[in-house]
Amino acid sequence: MNNLKNKKILFIISGGIAAYKSLELIRLLKKLGAELEVILTDSAKNFITELSVSQLAQSEVHSELFDYKKELNMGHINLSRNADIVIVAPATANIIAKIANGISDNLASATLLASNKPIIIVPAMNPQMWNNPTTQENLNKIQKHGTYICGPGVGETACGENGLGRMEEPTYVSEYILNFFARYSKLNGKSAIVTAGPTVEPIDPVRYISNNSSGKQGYAIASSLAKYGVKTTLISGPSSEKVPDGVKIIRVKTAEDMLNAVKRESPVDIGVFVAAVADWKVKKYTKQKIKKTTGEVSIELVENVNIVDEISRNKKIKPKLLIAFAAETENIINNAKKKMSKNIIDWLIINDVTESKKVFDGDYNTVILMTKDSTKKWKKMTKIDVADQISEQIIEYFQ
Repeated sequence: MNNLKNKKILFIISGGIAAYKSLELIRLLKKLGAELEVILTDSAKNFITELSVSQLAQSEVHSELFDYKKELNMGHINLSRNADIVIVAPATANIIAKIANGISDNLASATLLASNKPIIIVPAMNPQMWNNPTTQENLNKIQKHGTYICGPGVGETACGENGLGRMEEPTYVSEYILNFFARYSKLNGKSAIVTAGPTVEPIDPVRYISNNSSGKQGYAIASSLAKYGVKTTLISGPSSEKVPDGVKIIRVKTAEDMLNAVKRESPVDIGVFVAAVADWKVKKYTKQKIKKTTGEVSIELVENVNIVDEISRNKKIKPKLLIAFAAETENIINNAKKKMSKNIIDWLIINDVTESKKVFDGDYNTVILMTKDSTKKWKKMTKIDVADQISEQIIEYFQ
């Protein structure tokens, strides 16, 4: 995409010294053909004027939440509903904290909280503020909820310090927005199934066997795909993770439940099988609680259904792109190659789940992407970043 013709952007300017860059960014976006509505926070008015913003944007500037004329038509809701995307530039630590914690004490924060459109923030702050654990927690939280983060850059900030926190240059941000619309259009309208979490295989009414899984990686992948316009169904075993916005959720317990749900929702364009499905189940379920006795108790196990195997071998419901996950602790590459040869899958993403990696219930992951033609080890990154990286690879695949 080389222009933004017919694209509607809601541009929010918060109060940081980098607000002057927003004027140049507005000029560039208008030059690319975008239609702009602008919200200027009260603190932003200390750095730039409503007149300069309105002249460049060629539209009215909004700043008051309690403007009774506009709120007769629910102005703070309609501002985001009428836009294709929302951009916050600069995004200060203050407004990031408000987004992360659901604070809506002015027009900008209320509109962001009520928005159902993709949100891109362009951070700008002192390097120490950026690296502060609270800011990083807030960033991680809003990423989980589907917010895109453009930057920040490295360099000298207004306070004279050097480091990470400088707002990206307007040309970089405008290019990011162009690329966003280009990527979004590549997957918009496609469908996906993502499985996540563990399965639970009952022994008796109070006991079960299961696999270690929080569901974080699967939920992050479902969230990332939904951000790119994919109609996403998340089929999840027991998990305490929040259901991502725009994602259909189907909750299951056993592997059989999960397999049946996958079959009902198939076929789709993309299938990402992240769930930690229990490999075994008890041969005979006991309807009454097994009483505790002294000595040993034997429970006979049998092989469980293999969801990826069944789906991959059924041409009627196999996704156009089938991606499976595999958790390994040793001989990672060799074991992965064996799994690739057993199943008719397109990609295998291997988790290194050795204890030292702290993958289970953690926020980071170390994965290897294996296809029929290549094997690529990715650097350690957050599970959210892994999810976005997978989405980028999917975009390239469908291109």
